[in-house]
Amino acid sequence: MMPAVALVAGPETTTMASPIRAIFVGRENRLRNGWWVAAFLAIVAALLVPTILVSARLEVEVTIWAQAAILAAATGAIQLLRRKPVLEVTGVPDRRWFAQLLIGGVVGAALMLAPALVLTLGGWIAWQAAFPGWPALAPALLLMAGVAIAEELLFRGVLFQRLIDGVGVWRAQVLIATLFVLTHMGNPNLEGATRLWAGANIFLASILFGLAYVRTRSLALPIGIHFMANVTQGVILGFGVSGAAEPSLFAPRFLTDLTWLTGGAFGLEASLPGLATVAAAVAAFIAFGRRKPAA
Repeated sequence: MMPAVALVAGPETTTMASPIRAIFVGRENRLRNGWWVAAFLAIVAALLVPTILVSARLEVEVTIWAQAAILAAATGAIQLLRRKPVLEVTGVPDRRWFAQLLIGGVVGAALMLAPALVLTLGGWIAWQAAFPGWPALAPALLLMAGVAIAEELLFRGVLFQRLIDGVGVWRAQVLIATLFVLTHMGNPNLEGATRLWAGANIFLASILFGLAYVRTRSLALPIGIHFMANVTQGVILGFGVSGAAEPSLFAPRFLTDLTWLTGGAFGLEASLPGLATVAAAVAAFIAFGRRKPAA
């Protein structure tokens, strides 16, 4: 006669299963943040790949707003699986949220106006009018809005927030900032010394956007900074925006060949004054955050 098989796992079985379970579940009996990061990237890929294939067949571009929609859908899916509201990621769109968006716009404009002023006073650039008419500027403004929303959803949304919860703020900052730089390295007009300055500037800009999120626990402030920095740099002043040229109100004339100083065709993001301005903003956010931690 065969012995009965125990239906309840004994201590040895539980001990064997624990290390495997620990790979997926943390101390609070919740799925580890690394798996949420992986799930988010998998959902983005599952939505993006067929979109790219269909767009290629139809010979149309995957617009920045289509990318933003994909990222929003992936964010919603992850939050649904986590049984958390989407507004946990984005922040609640109340009066405070819009106030932060406005403040971010002021900060973003200052980030570009300051280095442009330094270059002008130093005699390295001059200016000329280039107003093409509002119908030409409207698509550029819409593009800048899409870029700010899409990139902040990607880099300060689920990925950043789950990494903060998993490895801490500064490790998450470094990981996301490195990814942020890598996604910009294929941009046009990025060569020679410009690559070095632009890489450092983009890295610090990511840190700044991350601090803006950490300070407010909302995407309003980083979106505002990101959007208005791009608008001021490209649509208003006429510099390249990460190497891309857009219709603008003014156009700079470079009076020197020192692209590491002016940023050249890549934009103020690759200039020495631009790097110094972003570094000063990061330092200010850190100092202010130490005095008054976020609620």
